[in-house]
Amino acid sequence: MTPLRSAAVLGASGGIGTAVAERLAASGWSLYLHYNSSRDSALALEKRLAEAYPHQRFIAVQADFAAPDGGERLAASTGDLQAVISCTGQGMTKLLSDTGMDDLDALWRVHAANPMRYIGLVSEKLRRHPVSRVVMIGSIWGDTGAAGEVAYSAVKGAVHSFVKAYAKEAAASNVLVNAISPGWIETSMNSHLDEEERRLAFGEIPLMRPGTPEDVAGTVDFLLGEQSLYITGEIIKVNGGWYI
Repeated sequence: MTPLRSAAVLGASGGIGTAVAERLAASGWSLYLHYNSSRDSALALEKRLAEAYPHQRFIAVQADFAAPDGGERLAASTGDLQAVISCTGQGMTKLLSDTGMDDLDALWRVHAANPMRYIGLVSEKLRRHPVSRVVMIGSIWGDTGAAGEVAYSAVKGAVHSFVKAYAKEAAASNVLVNAISPGWIETSMNSHLDEEERRLAFGEIPLMRPGTPEDVAGTVDFLLGEQSLYITGEIIKVNGGWYI
């Protein structure tokens, strides 16, 4: 029997995280499905995948990444791993002058600090395998920045820098480290925008439409596949040409 390949999907209950979990399950991966407060969504995903792929293993695991020890708690609940995909995140649209330390701390912990801490703690498990992967979900605003989302842009930029640095550090252990930088993806994070704001945004995108969580999930699947064995340290844009 072929050994199970196990991956941890951080933020699996979100729109992009769920699409990533579904795509990887279809590609034969067993998954740890991390969530924070969306317990019902995570358990429903676990049940759905277990029924669809009975020879694989799916385990929903809770950890609050806004807390200082979120990464440590998750690491204590996950076993053998060959891949980590970090889809954790929370949006924040505020002027910098209105952004307080609580806002900054939460963004840093959720997007960067706890995912990095978790990866550091499970790195020994990743190194056991001939090849392992780390994929971080960054953002177009980590590439170019956005007015009104300065703090969010800053932590996504930190995610991109982490990928470039850790790719060099982990290369000797054949751990491939990359990021995906999505543009406008149709998830609940964009639900607060009205039709006029959407129309104006789509007019700036060369493909003139938003992306889907499945577009991001397909790129994750590629980065975890055999055709990406010589790719590390890359920030792959999935943005319809919005920022090139």
